[in-house]
Amino acid sequence: MEEDLLPIGQFARLGRLSVKQLRHYDELGLLRPAYVDEQTGYRYYRAGQAREALSIGLLRSMDVPLPVVAQVLAGGPAALASVRDGLEAELARRRRMLASLERVMAEGLPSAAVRVVAEPARRVAMVREVARGLEDVGRATSAAVARVLGCVPSGGPPVRLIGLFPMDVGEVVEVSVALVLGDDVGGGEVGGGAEVVVLPGGVFACATHVGPYEQISLTAHAVLAWCAERRHTVRGPIREVYVSDPAVTAPERLTTDLMVGVEEE
Repeated sequence: MEEDLLPIGQFARLGRLSVKQLRHYDELGLLRPAYVDEQTGYRYYRAGQAREALSIGLLRSMDVPLPVVAQVLAGGPAALASVRDGLEAELARRRRMLASLERVMAEGLPSAAVRVVAEPARRVAMVREVARGLEDVGRATSAAVARVLGCVPSGGPPVRLIGLFPMDVGEVVEVSVALVLGDDVGGGEVGGGAEVVVLPGGVFACATHVGPYEQISLTAHAVLAWCAERRHTVRGPIREVYVSDPAVTAPERLTTDLMVGVEEE
């Protein structure tokens, strides 16, 4: 055995990693010992490997996943782009949460004027998108809106869009956006992958949300609380009827009617 090899405990102190971490990284092939004693199984490292150990510790402190760490150590720093994108998305989500929290702090727990409305069945052009969790719902909704708006000729009458979201949100969320069709629009005139269906009518608890789309969950909470207090059985999906055009309306002035189907006990 070469004299410049360090036992695992000494190398751990040098590389600012624990012995347990070094063993784990060895098993993953991320940081192999320079020598393993066949009789004792003891691991030994060279001092020159300390830079690699410190680099692993630095990247892990920035929440870089181990597979990406391996790519970076292999000379692929571009792999960090996906980590950066993920951190930016998480930061945006945290900012939205902070804005909602500040609204609750300023106005108290959400409450809203809830009314009961009867909605007729409507013919709609509907498209669906899959969101990868709650934080991805905004992107999926925007994509669905863009797709459905491309399904009908431009220059026609003002469109009415309805977003449909499941009551319970899991790791995968199916988001649908429906465009209400006029009687003069036939199924053959709708393209772009949209499906012409009938959106069921019924009785709904409805409240008007004024403010950014990211804070609609506050109004949804108020509507669901109102239904629970009156022992109404709720049924999904939750509907968002977009009254304002976000292209010409400031986020704090956006108006959205939030609707939850109800059945009186």
